[in-house]
Amino acid sequence: MRYSILLTMLLTVSSLFGADKVLIVDTTVVEQTNAELAAVRAEALKAKEEAQIATIQANEAREESQKTMDKLAQVKAQREEELATMAAQEEILRQNKSMHVSVIGQGVAPMNTSSPAQAYALAKRAAIADAYRAIAEKVKGVRIDGQDTIKNMMVQKSTIRTYVQAIVRNADIVETTFKEGLCEVEMEIVISHSDFAQ
Repeated sequence: MRYSILLTMLLTVSSLFGADKVLIVDTTVVEQTNAELAAVRAEALKAKEEAQIATIQANEAREESQKTMDKLAQVKAQREEELATMAAQEEILRQNKSMHVSVIGQGVAPMNTSSPAQAYALAKRAAIADAYRAIAEKVKGVRIDGQDTIKNMMVQKSTIRTYVQAIVRNADIVETTFKEGLCEVEMEIVISHSDFAQ
């Protein structure tokens, strides 16, 4: 009987130790679960804060783009107003109307002429050609081509070419002057809408 009491006591004591192990294991699992849950909550809170910051930044970007659009609309309105003012100030060629264009062309007499009459005739011819060019520029406009060659951040070569192409009819020479080898020809033309449209 002694042994049975001893055995009973041993079993009781061993069952008590086993229960402590189960409690310790369960407490460790609960602590791990709580730590993981806290980490997930922290990540969720951080993600929420980042989403709020992103929303604020998106709203600021939207406001900035709206301000930019408003500024562009103002600039566009100002440009349109300026163009309308310029168009009102400029002489516009309308149907059943005519416009008077007057220019002065210049020509220089060459040095190697055989007589003063030849120098005058050549200078006058150059002045007339210059006057025709000036009329064409005023009536049809000028095409400008430019080209710059840059090396080591310095301009090496700069070329500008201007082109004008037009047919000038019925231009009248108003006055011709010749002084000291320079001939000036004043030329004028009256154009109508139908002439300009061609």
